Formats: sequence, structure tokens, C-alpha cells
Amino acid sequence: MNVQAKIGSQEKSRVGAARVGIGGPVGSGKTALIERLIPAFAARGISIAVVTNDLVTAEDAERLRRSGLIDPKRVMAVEAGACPHTVIREDPTLNIAAADELEMIFPNVELILIESGGDNLASTFSLDLVDWWMFVIDVAGGDDIPRKNGPGVLKCDLLVINKKDLAPHVGVDLPQMLADARNARGDKPIALTNCRAREGIEEIVDLIAKQLLFR
Repeated sequence: MNVQAKIGSQEKSRVGAARVGIGGPVGSGKTALIERLIPAFAARGISIAVVTNDLVTAEDAERLRRSGLIDPKRVMAVEAGACPHTVIREDPTLNIAAADELEMIFPNVELILIESGGDNLASTFSLDLVDWWMFVIDVAGGDDIPRKNGPGVLKCDLLVINKKDLAPHVGVDLPQMLADARNARGDKPIALTNCRAREGIEEIVDLIAKQLLFR
């Protein structure tokens, strides 16, 4: 995995834990990415918490609570109830409240990951909710995704192309997919990952630490 290019620092709008959004289509590997990020941040002594979003369940939150990777009390679930875009973009009140509550319970938390569940290529995060956000797609979803110019792909601070190991098995030209993503995003960074094999995780942690935690 390579993080492509540098990104400009974005000033935090609040005092307290940095808040990072993780969005993307269903099945792209958002929760799997979080499962790899949790121990990677822990190894650096960075205290984290997680907010997950699902439509009418707490499935992703329960998966993380059962994982043994994080104190279950540090994982909070938000049920969107309808369009998942609403609670991360138009009216992120529920997510803001969840993140605020985690900060109250765990005053030492330095980073809160906010995962949006059930989204598509139009998913974007309100900057009232997060300081920085990434959008996760995967090669099995089709190598034409970067060419579709969805707002998620274009506007995120980091585009993550996951499951790179599947490219030869699903007929995807990975170098061309990466070239299309670069063409769509200009100099904004892109990461190639294989979450199952933990490939590319440390580079993402490095970028988050540089941009948000240790400026």
C-alpha cells in the first residue's frame, strides 16, 4: 500500500478528541479496517473509541465489542433509521451526541472513529461531525468506481481501495483502477489495502497521526 501524495492540514473545529469518519459502500471493508486500526493505534499508545452507524441494528458495534480488540464500553452504536447519509451529513446530531458521550466517559480518549454504515458512493461527512474522513471502496465492487466521480470518492481526505489481493480473481486491472483514482482525485491521497493481511494499515495510521494527532 502506498499513501499517494500529501494532504493539507485541516484545522480542528473543537477541543478534545480528533474525530475521523470512515464511510463507503456496504461490504467494502469498513469494519474490517477498524479492526486493524484499533490494535495499530493501541501499539502507539493512542487511546481510541468507536461510533458505528447501521440502519436499524447495532450489528457492527456488536462485532467490535465481541472482537476482544477494544473495551466494549468504548464502542457506541447509532441507528440511522432511514437514509444513512442523514446522520453523518444533513443532521449529524446523533453521532455528535454519541462522540460527546464517549469523551465524557473516557476523558483520555484521543481519537474517535465514526463508521457510517449502509452508504453508497454519495456518502460524505459533515465537518461539524468529523475533522477528517476517509472513504473505503474495494476492487470487488468494480474497477469503474473511481470513474463514477461519486462525492465520497472525490471529497474524502483519504480514499482507501481495499481488497487489493482480489484484483486478479475478479478481473480488475489494479494499476488502471489506481490511475483512474489519481485522475479523479488529483493530488489527494489514496491508499491500497488488504485488511485481511494487515497490509497498508500502518501507513494509514501514520497519515492520521501526522494530520490530526501530532501536528
